[in-house]
Amino acid sequence: MTALDGLLGQKFDVPCTVDVAQTVESLHAHVELLGMDVGPGDAVLVHDAPTDVGYGERLVCSRRATVTRAGVLRRLWTRLASRFELTLLYEVSFAPGRPGANLVRRDR
Repeated sequence: MTALDGLLGQKFDVPCTVDVAQTVESLHAHVELLGMDVGPGDAVLVHDAPTDVGYGERLVCSRRATVTRAGVLRRLWTRLASRFELTLLYEVSFAPGRPGANLVRRDR
């Protein structure tokens, strides 16, 4: 790894496992990189990933992924930006009263 790779990041291929399901119990798509972890600012591109799984089906397959490691500047920027974007996860309501109090009841 050169000093330039440390600043700009490096790119390499790794094997991965793709798990996609669309069932009554679960709707998910997971990718597990084999032999490595990703960090803040890293990018992962899964090659030939399955995109169409029928209802009631689950597909687990092996693929290759290209991982682009974040350089020092991108990693620092991602960590800094994530501190401010955490507030986007908050849900704020300005409705009067307690939650659910203004729902219409149909059993009357």
